[in-house]
Amino acid sequence: MKTDLHCIEPGSKVRMRDLDPDATPLIDDKEKAKEKNAKVQARLAEMQELLFAEHRHKLLVILQGMDTSGKDGTVRHVMGGFNPQSVRVVSFKKPTEEELDHDFLWRVHAKVPALGEVTVFNRSHYEDVLVVRVHELVAEKTWRKRYDQINDFERMLTENGTTILKFFLNISREEQRERLQARIDDPTKRWKFQHGDIEERKLWDDYMSAYDDVLEKTSTKCAPWYVVPANRKWYRDYVVGNVILDALESLDMKYPAIDLTGETIDDASGA
Repeated sequence: MKTDLHCIEPGSKVRMRDLDPDATPLIDDKEKAKEKNAKVQARLAEMQELLFAEHRHKLLVILQGMDTSGKDGTVRHVMGGFNPQSVRVVSFKKPTEEELDHDFLWRVHAKVPALGEVTVFNRSHYEDVLVVRVHELVAEKTWRKRYDQINDFERMLTENGTTILKFFLNISREEQRERLQARIDDPTKRWKFQHGDIEERKLWDDYMSAYDDVLEKTSTKCAPWYVVPANRKWYRDYVVGNVILDALESLDMKYPAIDLTGETIDDASGA
């Protein structure tokens, strides 16, 4: 699978305006993609069980994107078959007073996966170089330091057995408009709509500039960014699912061997 096509090469220059959210270079047949997605999802469930059983590795999946880019949908459609026993989905909200009294990564470190676990960050520590930058919540000299701090943090995690996969779900501004309107029009989806979504939409260009820097400065060999064309949901699922599957299979995991020498099962029937 040539999913590396969507991977940001460390050190490369990134301009969001040059990345087509409608592109489907790996597969252009929606129905075939859906068929393959179902098989990938089943295989992912098998690999998650193996990850849990072997208990030597950890997987952290980071999902970022503009409002309506499909972060929740990706969790449902790609990782919906995972066993809840060893998977967690974490969404970082506005920091509490206690969290603000610590460094910005303090609350994040507490949520990373343990051995055998999969953790999904639905939004993440990257909000601390995105939202805080766009809304000028901290000084520029503060958020600029955070790129290196994030890289150091993620390198430490990988050196301690964590595989990190970072996905930016790339939708167009027009696609976002249509999805926001769909939320307003559909009573079953209206609860997802927030008036603040409209205000954030006005800052689209500022966010794109912020993402340019995030992708350039924090796509590393140990924790690469994948920019996933996400206007077509089926293609988004196809790319994310295959990247995760490739990463898990590359770990060459095995079920632990257990010495059963001399073990017998007693007949408990009493006969």
